[in-house]
Amino acid sequence: MAPGTHTVTNQAPPLVGYDMFASDAALAEAVERHLPQDVHDEAREELTALGVSAGSAQAQEWGRLANEYPPRLRTHDRFGNRIDEVEFHPAWHRLLGRGVGAGLAGAAWGRPGGHVRRAAAFLLASQVEAGHGCPLSMTHAAVPALRAEPELAAAWEPLLASRVYEQGLRPPLEKAGVLLGMGMTEKQGGSDVRANTTRAEPLAADGEYVLTGHKWFCSAPMSDGFLVLAQASPATGGDGPTCFLVPRVLPDGTRNAFAVQRLKDKLGNRSNASAEVEFDGSTWARRVGEEGRGIRTIIGMVAATRLDCVLGSAALMRQAVTQAVHHASYRSAFGGLLVDKPLMRNVLADLALESEAATVLGLRLAAAYDADTDAERALLRIAVPAAKYWVTKRCTPVVAEALECLGGNGYVEESGLPRLLRESPLNSIWEGAGNVQALDVLRALQREPQALNAFLTEVGRARGADHRLDRAIRDLLAELADLEGIEARARRLVERMARVLQGALLVRWAPPEVADAFCASRLGGDWGAAFGTLPHTLDLATVVERARAVV
Repeated sequence: MAPGTHTVTNQAPPLVGYDMFASDAALAEAVERHLPQDVHDEAREELTALGVSAGSAQAQEWGRLANEYPPRLRTHDRFGNRIDEVEFHPAWHRLLGRGVGAGLAGAAWGRPGGHVRRAAAFLLASQVEAGHGCPLSMTHAAVPALRAEPELAAAWEPLLASRVYEQGLRPPLEKAGVLLGMGMTEKQGGSDVRANTTRAEPLAADGEYVLTGHKWFCSAPMSDGFLVLAQASPATGGDGPTCFLVPRVLPDGTRNAFAVQRLKDKLGNRSNASAEVEFDGSTWARRVGEEGRGIRTIIGMVAATRLDCVLGSAALMRQAVTQAVHHASYRSAFGGLLVDKPLMRNVLADLALESEAATVLGLRLAAAYDADTDAERALLRIAVPAAKYWVTKRCTPVVAEALECLGGNGYVEESGLPRLLRESPLNSIWEGAGNVQALDVLRALQREPQALNAFLTEVGRARGADHRLDRAIRDLLAELADLEGIEARARRLVERMARVLQGALLVRWAPPEVADAFCASRLGGDWGAAFGTLPHTLDLATVVERARAVV
């Protein structure tokens, strides 16, 4: 044996070189289920190629490097001129280029089955590295907002939908493809965007303004443009937040006044830059939609990014569970493989249930975007915030328990699990934290009865298939009928709605072993306060086997 080498025994080999798409039974089945028949073959080919790429050693290394060498802000050039540029490691650009090339930016809108195909691809790409999903998500979500201004949409939408990634700041309309960011949050406002103080003053040309203000969180500041909210001048009749498009580079090639004051030092999401930016009174912007109707204009973007939060959390859960099952399939202890030990199998099956339920729900909501009917839009209105609330909150405990399955091996950086754990709270916070989502569901219940009808129709499709689901639906109806203290009960109510919806979808579409275990634990109450407390009489081996990566 050569000096410095040794043989590692009783350790799982690195989980690389596998097809991430083919290994995810829940995802592959959802894609087949929700796509039109005539695009199945093309979609399967695209997702297989992305799954192989995502599962490769090269992609995993890109993800590691993008986080180990986070972005750096350069405010000035060597001559003292303000440039406000963010530098990224080449691995970040490779990941982002692959994501744009896979259609994860704005390519889903108007494409047959486009949202289901993109959701599946986003779930795969986010398992490799979550941070680069941020600019992809915002670029995708900006499309419905820009459509409020047809002239802008005609110029920008083809560039958002492009599969060409061009890094660097140049006039956007001269590039082959662009990325868009978003800046709504301010120091004093947070989720209460009506409290924002950024001001917009009109210029002589119709629809053109200059902005003055400070954005406390501006995501992906290297993007080509940003959708922001600002208060239109009362002198022009503006009486509320208005949506604006702020390009980084103006049509004549000069830089817009867009001062990046600092990058945020975040818990996770290290590869992705989040910044504080300043508009100095000369920042040029183009109005999107009507003055004073900015929240209505941008709400479509918010809804789409919230669904991406669900998909991003589903991706983190899926990768964490995959790693845990992979480790347990090779690691021996006390005379046998961990995966065959009844207690470890219970833990792995419990985690796998949470992961599969999140995936099935996320893909169902993506299919609703593709259908684009009144009923499906009503379902999205209530199901997206409910799913955003519940799935994103389940992410951190799932990842933490999966890490524990690897023992001390999971606690070291080389395993990749610490990065997943640092990332896991993010989607619950971004695009409105838990209380915001729960209150949004209450608003839909109180103001849009068609949303509740669509929700009840969806869960009602599974009625009669499982007595525990039927009882959970009855209990939910009773809770919905009781308005006393409804705001204080909002989290409890929304959690129940999300679980019932997940149970209904699994009863209809998942293997009986999965649906049975979910209904027994999540709906039937035969479950403890920690993972690994499923009823021992269930077929847990089948549930775990569905989560195993095919290497």
